[in-house]
Amino acid sequence: MIRVLIADDHTLFRLGLKAVIDAEAEIEIAGEARNLDELLQLAARPNYDVVVTDLRMPGSEGVEVLQALKTRWPRLPVLALSVYSEDQYAVRALRAGAAGYVSKSSGAEELVEAIRTVASGRMFVSQALAQILANWLEDLQQVPPHETLSERERAVLCMLASGMSLSEIAGHLALSIKTVSTYKARTLKKLNAATNADLIAYAVRHQLCDR
Repeated sequence: MIRVLIADDHTLFRLGLKAVIDAEAEIEIAGEARNLDELLQLAARPNYDVVVTDLRMPGSEGVEVLQALKTRWPRLPVLALSVYSEDQYAVRALRAGAAGYVSKSSGAEELVEAIRTVASGRMFVSQALAQILANWLEDLQQVPPHETLSERERAVLCMLASGMSLSEIAGHLALSIKTVSTYKARTLKKLNAATNADLIAYAVRHQLCDR
């Protein structure tokens, strides 16, 4: 039996979820929540195989629901529900730890398939989402390496290019030297560089610090 915890602040939608799930002999509703606080309280009980939750409820905004759940119970599969279509929210949800994403406009069969899939330890990817992920990966491969840098990584890169030491950068950004070193290491990896000289040469070549 697959035990499911559902969470949605709309009573009618929860009733619809229950109707769909109750029609499946091997799946049961083991708990239901109306907001993030209730969801976190119920999820603390070891009674569930899958959480099916809306991404927007009172007490949360967007992927905060996923982040709150995955921080506390990283191994608990979470199936994200949203009124937004896959192209608007799915990639963000998966990156935040969701095991699958289902639009609320999807049919009952897709929801049931998604629950079974994530309960088995696999990730659920609909046909629409699979195409979006394929396009996203293709776009990611086409962008230059420096476009994958975060704002903080770019800042550290430019400060290194200006001749600042790690300790000087740490003081300027109010960070520890260890944290700055981590940003530097990530930048080296993303730019396929081995030394500070390589980083500086890359920054100059692409005019990264003139923007």
